[in-house]
Amino acid sequence: MKVLAGLGSACVLLSLSLFAWLHVLAPSAEMDWTRRTISQYALMPEGWAFDTATLLLAAGSAAILAALLRAGVLTRGAAIALALWVAGLVGVVWFEKHNWQVGPSASGDIHRVASVVAFLSLPVAALLAAAPGRREGGPVRWVAIGGVVSLLCFMPILWAVASEPWTGVRWWRAIPLGGVERLLGLAEVTTVLLMAWWAASASRYRRSGPGVPRRRDQTETAG
Repeated sequence: MKVLAGLGSACVLLSLSLFAWLHVLAPSAEMDWTRRTISQYALMPEGWAFDTATLLLAAGSAAILAALLRAGVLTRGAAIALALWVAGLVGVVWFEKHNWQVGPSASGDIHRVASVVAFLSLPVAALLAAAPGRREGGPVRWVAIGGVVSLLCFMPILWAVASEPWTGVRWWRAIPLGGVERLLGLAEVTTVLLMAWWAASASRYRRSGPGVPRRRDQTETAG
């Protein structure tokens, strides 16, 4: 479990370094990151870096998912939601976003759905995973906090979409979408790393069935 969690964390941190590189080196650094979404980098000459970073994040998340499953701390719902996060990330790379210089495309529509699936699945996975042990401290509590913060970061996007009918402002113009998306992405990547910490910490306890909190396992062992 520690090896899987460590490998997963390394992939996630390498992914973060690539995303940071896209923000500081030209020509991608010249893009208005407050308005343009992260996926816009895929349409630029450095598109390979965006694809690599996203796939590294997916691979790292998959390794952390495997570590959590081996630790026996995930409920079925949490495992499915975390798997959807991984699938959504792969879908974001596989289906390129709309290139508005050419026009809308089916690939862009699927890309948008994959993005929403990824953004929503991760906080749901965190909250479902932490729920059985919500009274415990340490990494479990921090995973729950990460899930809550991630959902709060998603709220501006939800508000922009919901308010469009009566404000008349297109939802991607109602908020600094690029900035909101980056804040959301940072919160979710941090939550993934907190899950890796949880998996590594859980390795010192014997494995119990999925969704069984450690306290109950210890009580049964003592009995």
